[in-house]
Amino acid sequence: MSKVLVAYFSASNVTAKAAAKVAEIAGADLFEIKPAVPYTKADLNWMDKKSRSSVEMNDKSSRPEVAEKLENMADYDVILLGFPIWWYVAPTIINTFLEQYDFSNKKIVLFATSGGSGFGKAVEGLKVSVDPSCTITEGAILNRGISEDVVKGWI
Repeated sequence: MSKVLVAYFSASNVTAKAAAKVAEIAGADLFEIKPAVPYTKADLNWMDKKSRSSVEMNDKSSRPEVAEKLENMADYDVILLGFPIWWYVAPTIINTFLEQYDFSNKKIVLFATSGGSGFGKAVEGLKVSVDPSCTITEGAILNRGISEDVVKGWI
């Protein structure tokens, strides 16, 4: 049986709650992708073109620093990767996270929270940050509850 990790980034605790539930259902370990510099409310103001999140999302090469590294990533075969949808893609800190490890021959299933959009080009935007042998697929947008059948189907 594969060893499963739920890794997630949550700017406002919504994705954190979803990730905890996903980990519980999957019987998986849980790892929070924390930014080295936490986001403030002003940083997350998507209506302000000069806010930190707006600037990062407008620059595809932006790689916000992650505060901590998981030492045993090699132990996991399946990573359930959660984040809020920003501008129809994953926040660039997710690319930072992916670029820190070797995901060769691993399976990554995305889950997200969103104010209304779907995954958009999230898979496409993340594949550039992993080895081509890594499989990245969409899981689900988890705004309205989390089904045990859905999560078990990812693994």
